[in-house]
Amino acid sequence: MKYALVTGGSRGIGRAICVKLAEMGYYVLINYTSKQDEAENTLKLLREKGSDGEIIKFDVADQTQVEASLGVWLDKNPDKVIEVLVNNAGIRKDQLLMWMSNEEWNSVMGVNLGGFFNVTRLIIKGMLIKKYGRVINVVSLSGLKGLPGQTNYSAAKAGVIGATKALAQEVGRRGITANAVAPGFIKTDMTEGINEKDFKQLIPMARFGTSEEVAEAVGFLASEKASYITGQVLSVNGGLYS
Repeated sequence: MKYALVTGGSRGIGRAICVKLAEMGYYVLINYTSKQDEAENTLKLLREKGSDGEIIKFDVADQTQVEASLGVWLDKNPDKVIEVLVNNAGIRKDQLLMWMSNEEWNSVMGVNLGGFFNVTRLIIKGMLIKKYGRVINVVSLSGLKGLPGQTNYSAAKAGVIGATKALAQEVGRRGITANAVAPGFIKTDMTEGINEKDFKQLIPMARFGTSEEVAEAVGFLASEKASYITGQVLSVNGGLYS
C-alpha cells in the first residue's frame, strides 16, 4: 500500500487532490481542522474510486497538535511510510497593510508558512530513510507576483516557494523531489467572494480554473514520471501570470 497525506484535504483543491491520489492507488490521509462532515465526504469519494484512506484532525499551524496527531500516527504505523506529502492547507485574511491587524498577519503566516514547516519536518524523515518521496506545496499566484490587499498571504506563499527550492537541494540526493503548484483564480470556497466576470477578462483563457485541473498538476508531480523535476513552481493560472 502506498500512503499520501494531504493537508486541508476536506474540500476544494484539497479534496480534488485526494481524489486524484486515490485514482493513482494511494491510501490517503485526509487532514482537516474543523469540518469533519466535509472530510468524511472526501473519504467517501476515495472509496468510490476503489481506494481508501482515513481522516486525521489537526491544525497545521499548531505544532503541538501536529505532533500529537500526525506524530502519534507515524509512531503507531512505523511500517507505513508516507511517500507523497501535499501541503495544501491555507487561509486568506485580506486587508491593506496599513490596516492589517497582528492577528490577520500572524494567522495567515502560521497556517500557510508555519504549517509547511510543522508537517514537512515530521514527514521528511521517513522519506529520507526510504530514499524516495514527493513533497508538493500548493502556493499561489499571489506568492509569485504579489496582489494588493494580500501582503500577508503573498509573503507566506512566497516564503513557501523559497522553502521549496531550498528543500529540493537538501533532499535531492535521497531520491526526494520538492515542488510547488501555484494556482491562479480557481473556483473554490476561497474565491466565492470574487466576481468571475470582473476578472476573467484579465485571464488569457477567459475563465477561472477548476480544482480538478490543479489536482492533475499535483498528480503529475507526485508520479514517478516527474522524477527529474525538483525545485520548480508549476503555475496553473490560465496564462494570467507566467
